[in-house]
Amino acid sequence: MNWIKSSLLIIIIGLAFTACKVSYSFTGGTLSPDVKTFSVQFFQNRAPLVNPNLSNQFTEDLKEKFRSRTSLDEIVDGEGHLNFSGEITGYQTKALDVTSNDIASTNRLTITIRVKFTNEKEPDNDFDKSFSAFEDFDSTKQLTDVENDLVDKILEKIIDDIYNQSVVNW
Repeated sequence: MNWIKSSLLIIIIGLAFTACKVSYSFTGGTLSPDVKTFSVQFFQNRAPLVNPNLSNQFTEDLKEKFRSRTSLDEIVDGEGHLNFSGEITGYQTKALDVTSNDIASTNRLTITIRVKFTNEKEPDNDFDKSFSAFEDFDSTKQLTDVENDLVDKILEKIIDDIYNQSVVNW
């Protein structure tokens, strides 16, 4: 008799799970089903201090984030349903933790990028704002020795913030 109760319980639980459809997104994006395309314009580097590779790296990394983390796989040259444009406005180093001998033990690289985002399907989500992030490095090292790694980390933070602001509507 117990096997009948157990079997009946398993069938009821199985039916409950198949009757309910739960949809999760492991990317965190909540895009309207009407959104099919996106565009990322080239971000000019207008910072006083210019890293010659930064514009291209940021533009391509932003495209890749949306290709890999959303169902959007069609990038258009003109304007898509989601549009990103803007410019790099800041790229600077600053000494931190200055001691009594006027020697810094740590330096900070900060990047600031102004982004204009438009959502053709949900214009209430549009924004025009600056995103900024930084990484610290030991002052005994030259910026040129650690720059590539720092830029990668900083751009990852900025692009995550842009992604969250534009498509994660929690």
